[in-house]
Amino acid sequence: MKTENDIAVNVQGLAKRFGEVQAVAGVDFKVKSGELFGFLGPNGAGKTTTINMLIGLARPDAGTINIGGIDCTNKPRSAQHLIGVVPDESNLYPELSGFDNLCFCAALYGMDKSTRQKRANELLSAFELTNAANRKFGGYSKGMKRKLTIAAGIIHKPQILFLDEPTTGIDVSSARQLRQIIGGLHGEGTTIFLTTHYIEEAERLCDRIAFIVSGKIVRTETVAGLLQPVLEKYVMQITCSGDLKKLSEKLSGEFSELKFIIRQPDIIRVEAHGPIRVGPLVRFLEYHEAEVSEARKIKPSLEDVFVKITGIEADAMRREKEKSGGKR
Repeated sequence: MKTENDIAVNVQGLAKRFGEVQAVAGVDFKVKSGELFGFLGPNGAGKTTTINMLIGLARPDAGTINIGGIDCTNKPRSAQHLIGVVPDESNLYPELSGFDNLCFCAALYGMDKSTRQKRANELLSAFELTNAANRKFGGYSKGMKRKLTIAAGIIHKPQILFLDEPTTGIDVSSARQLRQIIGGLHGEGTTIFLTTHYIEEAERLCDRIAFIVSGKIVRTETVAGLLQPVLEKYVMQITCSGDLKKLSEKLSGEFSELKFIIRQPDIIRVEAHGPIRVGPLVRFLEYHEAEVSEARKIKPSLEDVFVKITGIEADAMRREKEKSGGKR
């Protein structure tokens, strides 16, 4: 019987180079059985390269990979019966129906006809795709395609599930439903390795998170552990017009107990170790001819931790992702 101390994935010194580019630079991490472990980083950080090495699609240049107690370093397919894979782009067949795609995937895992048909129908129902079961996969919406791809990845009830950017490029409603599905799988005890560039998604779903930048893991910690330092802060966001650099300097001179950070061309972030009074700040800005359109207190989040540790702004990360079309 498994305990919380059992290790489902154990990676040591994993490295991969493509020509002059060091995609992954000697990363170490462990994923506990039943844990939802997140890999969070920007475009080009090495997330997909890492997951491809874990599932056997790429050979590492150095390091060791152990999955479910099986050494997969030199035999990358030896743990295939234990894992499910959901790639960042669907690998299902557009000319087959949703039902036939699931049955085909189940057959690859050696499931007999009656068992795979039963399992396919169970998943179509659970993912609210029953009405589209006999439609060609190529005609599905992006959200429906993503759900069926996840269903295909868990058709054989794997112990360990690898999810690469599961909600990228789909609508808000579908993304919310997918997060519920992922949370449900986690609740049932499935070990999940999740890559994402959505900080709020990682914060909402994961037990632990590894921040990866330029092929290196810069921090690994529980979500609670990452958030604790920032939760001790008081934060306010002020949206206003004017020369924010000069305004920030004037604010710092007048309110020395506060920290002022320019996050966007029209937004000043205010941080303190105690409650922040809104009135004096707004009056000071208006006195210096800045038009304040909004001033609100905000709850610090994982985004603040990520920015502090990596120096990468979340907005820049999202824009980079959209520009690259989701490739890493």
